[in-house]
Amino acid sequence: MEVILKQDIQSIGHKNDIVTVKNGYGRNYLIPKGLAILATIPAKKMHAENLKQRAHKDEKIKNEALELAKKMEKISLSIGAKTSSTGKIFGSVNTIQIAEALKEKGHEIERKNISIPEDQIKEVGKFKATIKLHKEVKVEIEFEIVAE
Repeated sequence: MEVILKQDIQSIGHKNDIVTVKNGYGRNYLIPKGLAILATIPAKKMHAENLKQRAHKDEKIKNEALELAKKMEKISLSIGAKTSSTGKIFGSVNTIQIAEALKEKGHEIERKNISIPEDQIKEVGKFKATIKLHKEVKVEIEFEIVAE
């Protein structure tokens, strides 16, 4: 079954993509929840016309994301955490703390757009995080976890 996505769905695709999904998933989940519409011939024609009209706006948004990525490459974050004498962190550091540290630097990034290699970091050291600014623009920043 082909459907046109109305919003980004992590394991399937991005907004306005035409994707093939299993019939039951499309009919019982995506379409009733308003996440997608059935990709019929008239819907595909309308979709193509809408994409033409949005191309200019998307290019502008992508250029803004590229400019922001250039600024963010230079950023290095320092996140404080309470630690034991062996360097283990009490608790963990995750995308929430990284988003807050970026906010202090003046960049408002949603935490769902930040990914770190591990789910949670539980020790002091230097790490890298990937930030998704646009579906085609990603930037990698370094951050350091220090003992408080």
